[in-house]
Amino acid sequence: MARELPPFSALRAFEAAARHETFTAAADELHVTHGAISRQVAAFEAWVGVQVFHRNGKRVRLTEDGRRYLATVQAAFDSIAIATGQLRDTGVVHVLRVNALPTFAMKWLLPRLNQFQRMAPNVELRLATSNAPIETLENFDVAVRRGPAHWANCASGHFLDETEAPVCSPALLQRSPINVADDLAKHVLLHSDTRPDAWRNWLAAAGVKAKCRKKQSFDHFYLALQAAVDGLGVALGPLQLLSEELASGRLVLPFDGPRIDARGYWWVARREVAEVPLVAQFCRWLESQAGPV
Repeated sequence: MARELPPFSALRAFEAAARHETFTAAADELHVTHGAISRQVAAFEAWVGVQVFHRNGKRVRLTEDGRRYLATVQAAFDSIAIATGQLRDTGVVHVLRVNALPTFAMKWLLPRLNQFQRMAPNVELRLATSNAPIETLENFDVAVRRGPAHWANCASGHFLDETEAPVCSPALLQRSPINVADDLAKHVLLHSDTRPDAWRNWLAAAGVKAKCRKKQSFDHFYLALQAAVDGLGVALGPLQLLSEELASGRLVLPFDGPRIDARGYWWVARREVAEVPLVAQFCRWLESQAGPV
């Protein structure tokens, strides 16, 4: 059965005139004359048999019937515009530039990126890693940083918590068990230059009395975590980033010690691109991927 639709040119004239509530602005938008809009709207009213505008000189105002109809027509036009954009973009590659913290990128983002790639197959994601402040970055659309913080001229959103606790290899525990927090004094604590206060904060929260004298420092946090996997000492692990290592047994929680909350992860988008559909889609995807440990 054929659909009974009004002439498209008349429908476009109605939608533009109804949105602006002036025939002049509608004419400018559609690049036709004021008289052409007036004739198209009159033809539309004759076709549907309903008055959709009140006319008062050069001013027009929607009737209640017209206002109800406009809501449906605008939704339909929006759907057509989106579908047309998707059709025109078939086979077109879009670039998304993401700057993430190195350990976050390695431990959390990369294992999940194939899900985003399947959802957005025409996206070329260019991933760079850095600990640099947002204001010093160039050529990025979305960054991932720990927060909250003030990021000027950016939109941002929290999407992942972080909880820290000591982690180590099973082999290290076989050599020297850790039953309580004070037993850490017998072990090498693995530090990172990018998280200089992490162990001090955790030890204070745990109420450790024995002084931990042995330490080894690394310039990147992921090196400290890898050193823990290799049995070189005990690292203070962000549990949300270590789900794979903990599930496989490469790392273990050596004792039932406190888990303390640390600064979580936030997406940060430059304000001028924050509402670009691809950028917004990636930020929503980050939020959808976060879950409890």
